[in-house]
Amino acid sequence: MSAVVAEQRNVSQFVHNTLLAARTGDLRTLFSPARVIRSLFAAFYILIELVIISLFKPPVPPRNFKSRARIAVVGAGLTGVSTAAHAIAHGFDVVIYDQNESVGGIWSHVNATSGLQLNSLLYRFHPAVLWSCAFPQRNEILSEIRRVWKEYRLEEHTHLCTRVTSIRRATREEITDVPEDDIDPCQQGHARWIVNDGVDGVFDAVVVTVGTCGEPQWVKFAGMPVMEEVRARRARIQEEASENSQEKGEDKDDSKTDSDADGDSEGRKLSQKTADEGTGDDNQDGETFAGTLLHSSELDDAHLAGKHVVVIGSGASGVEAVETALARGAMDAVMLARQDKWIIPRNIVIDTLVSAQPFGREMPLSFIWEKLITLWNYHGVEDLTPAHLGLFQGTPVVNDEFLEHVRAGRCKYVRGDTQGLTRGGVKISVRGRDSKPGDDGKEEVVGAAQFPADVVVLATGFKKPDIGFLPEDLFPESYERPNLYLQNFATEDWSVLMTNSAYVNAIGTVGHFHIGIYIRILLTFLMDRDARPTPKDMKLWVDVLRFVKRGARGGALGFFTYMELTIWFLLFHLFRLDRLKWMFFIMQGWGVPPEPAEMTEEGSDVHTVKEGRAPISANGLVRDWVKGN
Repeated sequence: MSAVVAEQRNVSQFVHNTLLAARTGDLRTLFSPARVIRSLFAAFYILIELVIISLFKPPVPPRNFKSRARIAVVGAGLTGVSTAAHAIAHGFDVVIYDQNESVGGIWSHVNATSGLQLNSLLYRFHPAVLWSCAFPQRNEILSEIRRVWKEYRLEEHTHLCTRVTSIRRATREEITDVPEDDIDPCQQGHARWIVNDGVDGVFDAVVVTVGTCGEPQWVKFAGMPVMEEVRARRARIQEEASENSQEKGEDKDDSKTDSDADGDSEGRKLSQKTADEGTGDDNQDGETFAGTLLHSSELDDAHLAGKHVVVIGSGASGVEAVETALARGAMDAVMLARQDKWIIPRNIVIDTLVSAQPFGREMPLSFIWEKLITLWNYHGVEDLTPAHLGLFQGTPVVNDEFLEHVRAGRCKYVRGDTQGLTRGGVKISVRGRDSKPGDDGKEEVVGAAQFPADVVVLATGFKKPDIGFLPEDLFPESYERPNLYLQNFATEDWSVLMTNSAYVNAIGTVGHFHIGIYIRILLTFLMDRDARPTPKDMKLWVDVLRFVKRGARGGALGFFTYMELTIWFLLFHLFRLDRLKWMFFIMQGWGVPPEPAEMTEEGSDVHTVKEGRAPISANGLVRDWVKGN
């Protein structure tokens, strides 16, 4: 999105609201100074983004350049596209693999109403990104991912509908031109890699960007209908929605592109595939839930108006499901929470200060932050604050509206363990605030010993993506995810990077400047042998962090803050002074432009002329000119 388009969108929205207020006689809105201030802030917001873009956006490389090395990127989501764009901008050849039909990752599989929890200034996954507002929704996020993908000409480097089934080390026969010590990580070398059947040749490094959210997680409860019946009900709902949209015609949302629709379709396929793994069990009374059963990622076509909605799960997707249900006219909503989670406000100052805690764990004075959050966000519903979970022990939910719904009585928050589904609702064993999941509770009797429900939403998250395609020996005991070097590099070989695919809990953002920093560290290792760590060095880093954070809930790397991550990056340079020369490149992305390819008098790439037009030889070896030799 260009700055002009973003500003035009904001001005159009302001004019639309002004005319609407004038027609309806809403003088309070028409003459509201707050509305004018928000409009001016939106313009200033875009100006700030333009400054960031001018300072840190890497230039698009020429179409022909001398490649320094080849990198395989597994996953074409937000992290994968950003990683590949950074790499190619600095003269590295990339190949992206993704099993889906379009780029976008998890954002292609969520509801259209899903948006950022954090302010978008904290979600600048690439310096070229330009948001139109502070909290964009799914369609705009997908649009920016695809724009970066196209701007850096990554389409020709991407294999969609391609599942990565194996990544192995290249054998000596496949890399005869590489010295022995250059493939030994213990001698500051690194392995070369073959993806799938090796049709794309040899890669110098692999970046796994599959994230931590894969297929929707369908948790089975007693009384759940068989999945064939769930699919049949969903099909009827979608058919009714299609008929209604055809009748309304002009009321359809034109902002939804064909690619967005494809993303929804992919999400539903994934959900159904996961659901096929189980058939659901009837409860002890022989009842089966007769209403609509959905995963929280399937709310786009759901009929929620006038319905009793029960949401099972208290995480970010559960909170969003409650908001969506109430916004669409649900009669009421009930959230069934097995475990309480902290909910912090959508305030960029507070969110930044919380993530700026440098220790990455609960500290003696952490209660001060917890008291402040309670006073700010939980007034009137203090009983909802977690009793056994500190603010710096798990990933909080960032939201302003959910607790207001609870205060107003539009949503009922129930803490307990779900016992199963009945024909007309959900049965739960209710627990008090000081209890823990699994403790004995009491059955909550509402109507027929249940919470009545027309619609049950499983906000049970997503499965963790499988990385079984990587060699098992990359992750020896005690050094598997998340216990990796700098939390993302395999300790056995630094040429395997797991950006945003290894973390468990954190306070920060998965879509910010760390994506660029991690890939530039990898690029530095590829360019400078002296900057590389050995497996012993990387394991020592993990062990030292374990010692410093001993006693931390979930382990040393099971939780961290964004400030702690930034400190790791700074110490990465300070503890190895030979890396200081790379500091501005790694941290800011300045320097290391791509080298233009030498051209012949006829205008062809001289390397291509010398070696043949294909970058991969007949026996599958990458040619020297591709590596930049």
